[in-house]
Amino acid sequence: MALKQLHMVVRGRVQGVYFRASAQREARRLGVCGWARNRADGAIEIVAEGEEAAVRDLHGWAQKGPSAARVDKVDTRWRSYVGEYSDFRIMD
Repeated sequence: MALKQLHMVVRGRVQGVYFRASAQREARRLGVCGWARNRADGAIEIVAEGEEAAVRDLHGWAQKGPSAARVDKVDTRWRSYVGEYSDFRIMD
């Protein structure tokens, strides 16, 4: 199976609704590594890597996020797998 990395910027009502913690839980469930952080512009930034199917599943989850979120747009950029993450973390 192919290993991939995905960079996402999730826009909408995504801060203050446990989006990062929910993303971490979903990523760990899927076996995806990387990180999520709040951006100053109100968006959430996520870098995720692992098996392509699992990363695609996380991308699909990010289209809706947790129940309190309202996702308006997800900017995505696929990248080559780097393998620099050993877990999925919430960054400050």
